[in-house]
Amino acid sequence: MSEVFNGYERQYCELSANLSKKCSSAVALDGDPLFTANLLSISCVHEIQLIVSCLFAEQKKQKLSEIKSGLENAEALIRKMDLEARSLPPNIKSSLLVKLREFKSDLNNFKTEVKRITSANLNAAARDELLEAGMADTKTASADQRSRLMMSTERLGRTTDRVKDSRRVMMETEDIGVSILQDLHSQRQSLLRAGDTLSGVDDNIGKSKKILTGMTRRMNKNKWTIGAIITALVAAIILILYFKLT
Repeated sequence: MSEVFNGYERQYCELSANLSKKCSSAVALDGDPLFTANLLSISCVHEIQLIVSCLFAEQKKQKLSEIKSGLENAEALIRKMDLEARSLPPNIKSSLLVKLREFKSDLNNFKTEVKRITSANLNAAARDELLEAGMADTKTASADQRSRLMMSTERLGRTTDRVKDSRRVMMETEDIGVSILQDLHSQRQSLLRAGDTLSGVDDNIGKSKKILTGMTRRMNKNKWTIGAIITALVAAIILILYFKLT
């Protein structure tokens, strides 16, 4: 098991627990300011509603900002774990990729929860705007103005969804690019190993050629030596026969 992957995993688990707490805190801020306002005198209902709504909205906005920052860090950790897992041997990589899919599923659940909280926050913001309009002139608030406000909220929600979809496609494209780069790296390593093997074969062939050349030279030398010995013996025999016959 990779120590680097384990380090990333511990960081992700800590970040996931922190995100879970922050999501719970953000959901808890969905209290109804109208209920709080009804506890006070009727003459200041609108003012209290606005104050409580603004307080809740500001706290929730801060929580959502922290959660989104945590989600970005979690996505970065998952990308790092993916790179580390794909660089390991196949027997280790398969188990780590299964664990990585679980982390991605967990992250998607967080994103869904944030989307739900954000949608609730948008509805609360729309309600606050309606309260402000009512404080300015309650009797002049018309159905057309509220309709336009709701249409603006819906358009904002659709725009947010499109931005999130575009970001998701970008992340998927990045993951595919990382996988391709890993495959190319593996193929490059294979080619380098094949080149080293061929170099070793060439070296062995060169050594064998030198050995054969040396053996050939020794054989030729031995042939000349044997020929000289035979010639000397024949000359000696001829001389002996000559002296004996004379």
